[in-house]
Formats: sequence, C-alpha cells, structure tokens
Amino acid sequence: MSDDIRITATPVTEKSCRFNVDRPVYAEASYYFGKKEMAESSDLPRRLFEIEGITSVLISHDEITVNKGGFEEWQAIGPQIGKAIREHVASGDPAVSVELRSSIPPSAELRGRVEEILESEINPSVASHGGVVHLLDVRDNNLFIQMGGGCQGCGMASVTLKHGVEAAIRQAIPEIGAILDVTDHAAGRNPYYAQSGA
Repeated sequence: MSDDIRITATPVTEKSCRFNVDRPVYAEASYYFGKKEMAESSDLPRRLFEIEGITSVLISHDEITVNKGGFEEWQAIGPQIGKAIREHVASGDPAVSVELRSSIPPSAELRGRVEEILESEINPSVASHGGVVHLLDVRDNNLFIQMGGGCQGCGMASVTLKHGVEAAIRQAIPEIGAILDVTDHAAGRNPYYAQSGA
C-alpha cells in the first residue's frame, strides 16, 4: 500500500524542498526536469508538474527535489507532492522513461562541456570575488564540484551554487542530473571567514 511509503520533507530554500523516500525511486541514477514539457513521457515528474506552481524536479536515487514558483507554502503543497510520490511508487512504473535515460551523453562528453562552461562563464564571474569552482568528477550525469578561494566558507556559497553555477550549467547542458558541492566550507587555506586578530 502507498500509505506504507515513508517520505521526509526538508525545505532547502523558500522555493526548493527535498523529499527523501524510504526506498529508491530512481535507483543509482538522477535526472533533472527543468520544465513541464520535459516530463511528458516520465510518470513521476509528470505527476509532480500537475501540482500548481511546480517549476522543476530533480529525481536522484531516493531523493526528489522540487522547486516552486508560486507563493504557496510548502506546508500546503507538500502533502500533494507526497501523495503524488506515493502513488507513483505504488504503481511500479519507472520514474524516468527509458528513452530519456538513453539520451544522456557519455560522462566524458559531459565533462568536456561542463569544463568549457566553467572556463568561459562561471570562473571569470566568481573570480571577481576571489573564488574558483573546480570540476572534480562526472559519474553518469552527476557532477561533483568544489568551490575554492573566496567561495570556500562564504555565507553566500549556496546562493552562488544554486543561482549562478547550477543555473548556468543546467541552461547549457540540460542532461546534467545532480550537482553536488563537496567543498568543506569550514576548512582550507583561504576560507571566506578568516579569524579576526586579537
């Protein structure tokens, strides 16, 4: 029964919320749906985009990150999202269509395209604040990045990642799945927050 499926919701920002499911929804894989039209052939995101105000969906193993554009509070639309996830899992249908999954370019191609975006757009922009973004790895269509210099430990790093780095990469390369920041923002030789002298 779908009632046995446990889901925990964690708001990330006012516009973004992560839903953790107690089982894999899209096992060992991820896919990002930046608009409703992308989801027509895939059951789970199609159900989620039917909820008013949903603007994007990231499905990654047992996590579903949903973004909204309206002013509706997460407490109001969260139960609708949970219901859609439960109905999908109970159906046994694949979360992402096989056709979409097979259209993802090889990791080596994605790596080259991401490195080009970092070099031409992202790093020149963050360099003005003394920052740098490194691509550490590409696994399937998932990116592992590290922020350095002025970006490391910066209180605005998550905003830079979400609205700058992630937005630029997704706009140029829509096939990218999860974008994971593996930076230790509390350590390093040049973190943003330096201890003040006594």
